[in-house]
Amino acid sequence: MRQQSQHLADELKTSLSDGNGPLYEQLKQAIASRVRDGSWAALQRVPSEAELVKALEVSRMTANRALRELTAEGILQRQQGVGTFVAEKKLPSALSEIHDIAEEIASRGNQHRAEVLCLERAQATQQEATGLGVRTRHPIFRSLLLHFENQLPIQLESRVINAELAPEYLEQDFTAITPSAYLSRIAPLTEGEHLVEAVLATPEQADWLQMDAAEPCLQIQRRTWSRESWWPAPACCHRGVASSCLAISGAAPEISLIRYA
Repeated sequence: MRQQSQHLADELKTSLSDGNGPLYEQLKQAIASRVRDGSWAALQRVPSEAELVKALEVSRMTANRALRELTAEGILQRQQGVGTFVAEKKLPSALSEIHDIAEEIASRGNQHRAEVLCLERAQATQQEATGLGVRTRHPIFRSLLLHFENQLPIQLESRVINAELAPEYLEQDFTAITPSAYLSRIAPLTEGEHLVEAVLATPEQADWLQMDAAEPCLQIQRRTWSRESWWPAPACCHRGVASSCLAISGAAPEISLIRYA
């Protein structure tokens, strides 16, 4: 990951050597240009201040001002202790950003498979009940899936489902159909909202995804509605820049973690 960030910093050298005006402005334009033309993908980690200072031989003040202003303009997003990332593009509706992980992987010409780590009936805890809008001890289903792209684990998906809204949830073969696809089929989405922030994966999450615990992820909290009902959301850890956040069906707060390669 550090090597990749250093490589991105090195890419900016030519732009600065050919540019005019204050160095911080040249640096801003060089980064913004790569974001806009897609060279630097949404949610990709960008070089840190220290990496920019070392690669470009600019002052720390110059690097800090460029990153700070790009963040204020919504081109980048920064998380203390984790890093700076290309901001996710805002679409007219959060609902339009929802994708099924299996379809995303197939669109890249790769193979998706999933392992079901847990699929059970339970009673809602106080926290789960609050998230679902039901009473404590209300019947729920819990599922935990690990998604692979080819042989690489890229997403850990944890869901809590209101049993009354999806009574046949436990009967599904989630190695053949994703929970997202199934829930979308029984309750098509009508609207949604989300919040994105950078976090560190827990040791357990990192172990499942075969990544270092110190590597940053993006946490995407999403809530979606189907008509006037809403569902619980999955907590998902995604590995790799190529995978965008998994969307859920029905309505629910969803949490996704995306690992940066």
